[in-house]
Amino acid sequence: MPSSSPLFSLLRRGAVGIALFGLAACVNPADEPTYASAADPIEPFNRYMFELNRVGDEFLGKPVANIYRGTVPDPARESVTNALANLRLPWTAVNGVLQGEFARAGTAIARFALNSTFGFFGLFDMAKDVGLAHHDEDFGQTLGAWGASGDPYLMLPVFGPSTPRDTVGMIVDRTVDPVTVIAQGGAGSGRGNGFTTARSAAGFVAGRERTLEALAELERGQDYYAAVRSAYRQRRAVDIRNEESTGTTVPRRFRFGADVD
Repeated sequence: MPSSSPLFSLLRRGAVGIALFGLAACVNPADEPTYASAADPIEPFNRYMFELNRVGDEFLGKPVANIYRGTVPDPARESVTNALANLRLPWTAVNGVLQGEFARAGTAIARFALNSTFGFFGLFDMAKDVGLAHHDEDFGQTLGAWGASGDPYLMLPVFGPSTPRDTVGMIVDRTVDPVTVIAQGGAGSGRGNGFTTARSAAGFVAGRERTLEALAELERGQDYYAAVRSAYRQRRAVDIRNEESTGTTVPRRFRFGADVD
């Protein structure tokens, strides 16, 4: 088989994902730790990265999000959110299958089919009106369902709160997501284009707009860093258990400029 074939490239990506999972699983699988210090052994470095991200957010993320909110009407912003969420549904279905959640995977496929057609490429959430509830799955959640630990806490530049498990998940998400693979011209090409760039930019702006209140609420506390750390870990624990996030205002994969729910 030629090394440049799409099948070979897809298998190679799968092997990379498995290897990365192995690295994430090296951390002792456990429930969320009782003490924050045990979950954040590199806190000085994480706080430094947090402050750098915060400066970038003050100069770019927050102003752009406020401009977006002030100039784009609510119905249009809702349609952008719907379309971005719709594009993630094929990957949500794949992760549902990997987690053994076949009913949830079927719901994701049905939502994608309905919203991509009658919902005009996902701009309108027609599936919600017929009882197909929205849910999101990513590879970090899949790793968590397989037993990979959520420790230690890690603050990434630009991307914000994470863990080794969720960082691996994010890399796999961005590499083998079916919509991204198709948009780039097939597995292994790795070529960005106008569509993938627009998707990433829209995800950043729309996601940051949706976190304006949540971040402002956390920032009012005595320790903004600790509040973000706690909120992120709580939300990810809820995500992995496939529960409703009724106890937190934190969006999925909460970060400065997040993917929208």
